[in-house]
Amino acid sequence: MQFQRILIAIDNSPHSMNAAKKGFELAQALNASVGVAYIIDIMKEPVIPETGRISESTQNKSLTKANRVIDKLVKSYPDAGEITRFTSEGFPKKEIVMIAKNWEADLIVMGTHGRTGLSYLILGSVSEYVIKHSAVPVMVVPLK
Repeated sequence: MQFQRILIAIDNSPHSMNAAKKGFELAQALNASVGVAYIIDIMKEPVIPETGRISESTQNKSLTKANRVIDKLVKSYPDAGEITRFTSEGFPKKEIVMIAKNWEADLIVMGTHGRTGLSYLILGSVSEYVIKHSAVPVMVVPLK
């Protein structure tokens, strides 16, 4: 299989930055296009009790942070060519699968936090969900 469009999912953790590095290296070796997705996790953002929605100021701050992280990452790979950027709010695991489908990615690259036990059961695994629900291969990069 030839990978022509590689979607790299990030979240500003060391795990995702390590995965991004591997994703950019692979894209460069294959001369593939890169998409970078930063999903603002609505489960981690404070909501307005009356509406159940994130306040506009929190939303703007989160979006600014997401764009700053993507900007920093893009500057680290000046030879990567044009990079398609995706920022959205939602459940990261579902958003990543949807973005990959809509952008017609050939491969998803993402890191893993390596949670086990109770924290895994409570928080779930984004990478496991993406692997199970993606129509394309998923490369999960450990921090090591």
